[in-house]
Amino acid sequence: MNVSQLEWIITLGVTVAVLLFDVVVIARNPHEPTTRECAIALSAYVGLAVGFGVWLWNFHSRQFALEFYAGWLTEYSLSIDNLFIFIIIMASFKVPKMYQQQALMVGIILALVFRGVFIALGAVAIERFSWMFYLFGAFLVYTAIKLVRDTDHDDDGDNRVVRFARQHMSFTTRWDGLRLWVHENGKRVMTPMFLVIVALGTTDLLFALDSIPAIYGLTREPYIVFTANVFALMGLRQLYFLLGDLLNRLVYLSQGLAFILFFIGVKLFLHALHENELPFINGGQGVHVPEIPTLWSLGVIILTLFITMIASLVRTRVASRSG
Repeated sequence: MNVSQLEWIITLGVTVAVLLFDVVVIARNPHEPTTRECAIALSAYVGLAVGFGVWLWNFHSRQFALEFYAGWLTEYSLSIDNLFIFIIIMASFKVPKMYQQQALMVGIILALVFRGVFIALGAVAIERFSWMFYLFGAFLVYTAIKLVRDTDHDDDGDNRVVRFARQHMSFTTRWDGLRLWVHENGKRVMTPMFLVIVALGTTDLLFALDSIPAIYGLTREPYIVFTANVFALMGLRQLYFLLGDLLNRLVYLSQGLAFILFFIGVKLFLHALHENELPFINGGQGVHVPEIPTLWSLGVIILTLFITMIASLVRTRVASRSG
């Protein structure tokens, strides 16, 4: 894919402009957004993502557009799972509703930074070492198995980093917007927001470890990897408030994501075998195995998400009637 320097500059510029707009709007008026406000913003972000895919189709190629849509849907579904952790963090720290937008915005910015770093590292790694596809594939299969075994995320809001901070720093129970520390009795103490940001940051770091190998299983183009992640994260704040308790009804989301990650892991293994350079596998030569086309991958992702949503809603409806 031949992406010009101008395209990169425009993409990065628009990303920064949207983030700055969100930051300024939230900073001026911290509040719990209305359903209408969230729906309008989310529709705009989804429309932009669809339009961007159409632009790729017309000005680059159909293949790159399909790779973008597959990557965007995968990252979006992983981001929804990320919302479960955000909800747990907000609840466990009792974050006031008016400050949740600010905390979420910081979490999203941190996620973009971490994913940007991993995108760059991943691009360099797979360019130099084709065996990295074996490693990425194994990691995704491991993550899929872990997702199936642990679906409740009950302890994600109080991880080791948060516990370390609690034990070694002084804290106040007073909230003061996004301020991470205040002075009480002549002493600097950390606010609860500091712990929230630490929890969100460590969570974002762990999710970046999952999401970047997943999308590199669908495309090898750093530009598509970056834009798919940007569009997946941009509507996350609105989705948090729009869905609310509905997220708790998606009881099979972890299983659906586990299947998608397992599928992409297998896809990476097949590609690794096809591009094999390891001397102890087929004498360092590529293995003739079928590779899964991008269109098939997109179809599997859409079908899995659809089945996951329908099965989850049916399960919760049956449970509510029987209860």
